[in-house]
Amino acid sequence: MGVKDQGSKKLLPGGRRGFLKAAALGAAAAAGSAAFPAPAIAQGRREWGLVTTWPKHFPGFGSGAELLADLITKGSDGRLTVSVYGAGELYSAREAMDAVLAGEVEMGHGAPHFWGDKVPATWFLASMPFGLTSEEMNAWFHFGGGQALADEVYRQLGCKFFPAGNTGMQMGGWFKKELKGAGGYKGLSIRAAGLGAAVMTAAGAKVASLGAGEIAPALAAGKIKAATWSGPDGDLALGLQEHAKIYHYPGWQEPATCLDNFINLKAWEQLPDDLKAVVRGANAAVNQMVLSEVTARNYAALATLKAEHKVVVKKFPDALLNRVGKLSGEVLNEFARRDKLSRKVLDAILEFRKGAVGWSNISDRAYQSARNLPFAYAKPSPKK
Repeated sequence: MGVKDQGSKKLLPGGRRGFLKAAALGAAAAAGSAAFPAPAIAQGRREWGLVTTWPKHFPGFGSGAELLADLITKGSDGRLTVSVYGAGELYSAREAMDAVLAGEVEMGHGAPHFWGDKVPATWFLASMPFGLTSEEMNAWFHFGGGQALADEVYRQLGCKFFPAGNTGMQMGGWFKKELKGAGGYKGLSIRAAGLGAAVMTAAGAKVASLGAGEIAPALAAGKIKAATWSGPDGDLALGLQEHAKIYHYPGWQEPATCLDNFINLKAWEQLPDDLKAVVRGANAAVNQMVLSEVTARNYAALATLKAEHKVVVKKFPDALLNRVGKLSGEVLNEFARRDKLSRKVLDAILEFRKGAVGWSNISDRAYQSARNLPFAYAKPSPKK
């Protein structure tokens, strides 16, 4: 998964925010004093803008940002009204963070690794090759010290951080030819993002940085021979199955990618405690809801890809996984050496990962192996 640029619009210092607020007040006045009485402003009502790095209504991700705005607006009884603007409506996806930092809007929704060129430690907060699963990542954020570390990282950006969704387990990507052996990535032209892209480069791949809308045309034109984006539902929405038929798994490069709600730090600090609690609660709900929606949609999307598009779902060979697994450790350490904050975040995740792997081996992994044994099991009633 990577940032999608849907066209660039220049930031207008102080202007666009002022325009939006003036337009909102003008519309309210036109509707009459009963619709938006003057005392309501004095009672501490706030109007915030939320810009996303996704197209509006994009399944899971875009809809998650819209749910966040709705929960905050209704949960605060209108004291904090949040309006959503999809990528390209006010700013391109790449400008979202700059817009929030400039105070043009108060909130944004994207993914931490989109901001790695500003603060390198954000790479580790998004997803790590062979790193934490979505459940483990949420456990780390909420009960393993991850929230405090993420806040420390995002203060470098001038923002408050909340985990606000997760892609769940991703797929390994689309390939015109099946990858075989440990050297499968060598010489391969592939679209990838994040730390996984750095590992593929170390494995000899020629990595292209492309926005979501550029991936399918590049595959169709033969400019790339493979691509990663997300899971079955997101991939199906982009039409990647039309240009490559080998669908490799597992998604070692991005096992679970965190989505972020980043809030201008000054705007956050000016909120009263009760509104801060509303924002916290809304993010907690959205974080789970996005993951649940994506997971449910992936089930159906995978069935569609196999039945209607004749996609061949293939596991990566173990020799290749061993190769990129070793390279992942080397690349992560190389990135962490660049600054102390990156090292601090990586060390914390690695410590948590050690315990998570130990527990998973006798919990989720053991149960899933047992569930796959060839015993007869109950069947659903025939559809009428």
